[in-house]
Amino acid sequence: MTNQQKVPIYILPVIVFAQFAGTSLWFAGNAIVGDLQVALQLEAGVIGDITAAVQFGFIIGTLIFAFLSIADRFSPSKVFLISAVLGALFNLAVYLFARDLFSLLLLRFATGFFLAGIYPVGMKIASDWYAQGLGKALGYLVGALVLGTAFPHLLKVFGQTLPWEMILWTTSGLAILGGILLSILVPDGPNRKAGVKFEWNALPKIFGFKEFRAAAFGYFGHMWELYTFWAFTPLILNTYNELNQTSLDVSLWSFIIITTGTLGCIVGGYISLKKGSAKVAFGMLLVSGCCCLLSPLFFQLSSNLFLVGMLIWGFTVVGDSPQFSTIVAKTAPSLYIGTALTIVNCIGFALTIVSIQVLNYLQSILGVSNVFLVLLIGPLIGLFSIQKILSKS
Repeated sequence: MTNQQKVPIYILPVIVFAQFAGTSLWFAGNAIVGDLQVALQLEAGVIGDITAAVQFGFIIGTLIFAFLSIADRFSPSKVFLISAVLGALFNLAVYLFARDLFSLLLLRFATGFFLAGIYPVGMKIASDWYAQGLGKALGYLVGALVLGTAFPHLLKVFGQTLPWEMILWTTSGLAILGGILLSILVPDGPNRKAGVKFEWNALPKIFGFKEFRAAAFGYFGHMWELYTFWAFTPLILNTYNELNQTSLDVSLWSFIIITTGTLGCIVGGYISLKKGSAKVAFGMLLVSGCCCLLSPLFFQLSSNLFLVGMLIWGFTVVGDSPQFSTIVAKTAPSLYIGTALTIVNCIGFALTIVSIQVLNYLQSILGVSNVFLVLLIGPLIGLFSIQKILSKS
């Protein structure tokens, strides 16, 4: 009997639910931004500031968690629980204590900081349980994050009458529930290496492994494209409507296109069981890169073909993410898998801010129809990097 067969059947569903519940905190502020503008008398356009505050919090959090090797030195389930509770409290504090833009951004920053103990730590927990089939397990986990990302768009469609305070209470309650269930039902996995001590040079040591560097840079290339595509999906749809005089429901189709990535993560996870994570990551990144290259033509297609193209892009743009994380986990030193996943997340999410700002600046120069060609830089770097691993397999 293999180690994979010995894993209780409930372990993965609990981790997936906890991951979704915890990461629902990520975009809770985006879902209620209109209400916050009224309640706190904020200026228009603050959604970018709110998003950036969470992203910066996550980046700083992952940097500190990685430097201190938190996920490897302490029980990952306990780290997840503490982070989920604290993240939920800071999320709810927006309703209780936010009085102006500064306090709002500070609280969203703090929420993002503790997400560093949820998203990458959830992947660490999965790697501790699933030595075999990790690509499949992470496919479900990243799929849960994708659902959390798309959720605000769904709220705009169906939740217009839902009080904004209730969204904060609900997401905070979900996060705490997920953390509690995980801590009770998912103990430290059998593959966890205990007894790790703090080493100030752990990060340089991890990046000393060639295959790990290749996996990390593949992930970085993927991240250059991913969050920028998600952030600009409503703009792509709005621009298509304007250029073609159509009336596609922007919020609904943004939700559908982004959520398609959940299916991409899960399908890619199952394919990885037979083909391997590197081949799946390469294939997904190749197709999404082609979408970047062909993006100027998307705006000239019929609405049906345009939506098909966007769905393919949404499917593949994140379908490689769990496989890159799998390769990172497998090529990192066994004592520092949690640290490796965390620092790679840190750098990857830092790149998303750069990518979003670059496209935000260039769209006025190149035009919306052409600006997504810039995203092709990421897939090209990622394909070159992952090819190094494929050539050795």
